Amino acid sequence: MAQVVRAALVQATWTGDTESMITKHEEYARRAAAEGAQIIGFQEVFNSPYFCQVQEPEHYRWAEAVPDGPTVRRMQDLARETGMVIVVPVFELESEGFYYNTAAVIDADGSYLGKYRKHHIPQVKGFWEKYYFRPGNLGWPVFDTAVGRIGVYICYDRHFPEGWRQLGLAGAQLVYNPSATSRGLSAYLWQLEQPASAVANEYFIAAINRVGQEEYGDNDFYGTSYFVDPRGQFVGEVASDKDEELVVRDLDFDLIKEVRDQWAFYRDRRPDAYGGLVQP
Repeated sequence: MAQVVRAALVQATWTGDTESMITKHEEYARRAAAEGAQIIGFQEVFNSPYFCQVQEPEHYRWAEAVPDGPTVRRMQDLARETGMVIVVPVFELESEGFYYNTAAVIDADGSYLGKYRKHHIPQVKGFWEKYYFRPGNLGWPVFDTAVGRIGVYICYDRHFPEGWRQLGLAGAQLVYNPSATSRGLSAYLWQLEQPASAVANEYFIAAINRVGQEEYGDNDFYGTSYFVDPRGQFVGEVASDKDEELVVRDLDFDLIKEVRDQWAFYRDRRPDAYGGLVQP
């Protein structure tokens, strides 16, 4: 019997406050569950604005503990209610002065499975992330969930092939990439890099981007979220570049084995020859 997973993602506009933003995503999650979705993921730091367009200490107020903060606990309740796995990207406060760009993974029964911390931290105009975030230090976890083996990569990470491969070697079947990406050169890369990474690593990718303009800076987030399969083909239509949207798609996980048998990229790797890749 085919292993088909009905997966969902949400691209959303900023509402102006955390409470209404979380409520909006709870409503989308309930809609997705009503459509039969078994897993859902949200955009980068989903419960806040993308504050990294400026460098101001006031924005440390968006940070909270993971998993013991209010948002993750609320998402655990939502997972229990809907029976869905949920990928929850938030601004994490580990301890005073230690902040990370993080995504918690919650299983369908509401249990907290763990978290991924963004490894690659940009520091360019409009994306002043080093002001807020330390580089991730928890490796490349892949989580055994009710729907399969799920990995997470976050936004700027996607430009670095090494993490994609680490997730594949760890057995990921579906990788969620929550992002906050604005118009410009990256709009072209957005629909190039992640399909290419899905092909190179032979798994599904859920690419999630914020949408619309927000109160900090002048970035215009262009949405166009999507699912892509291990052949690099979009699963259904790409989402709007202007409006928020819930995307629900059926992913045939049996395609992973089919593609890996056909292309055998993992068999033909040459790790013995790659030593130079990890030299500074």
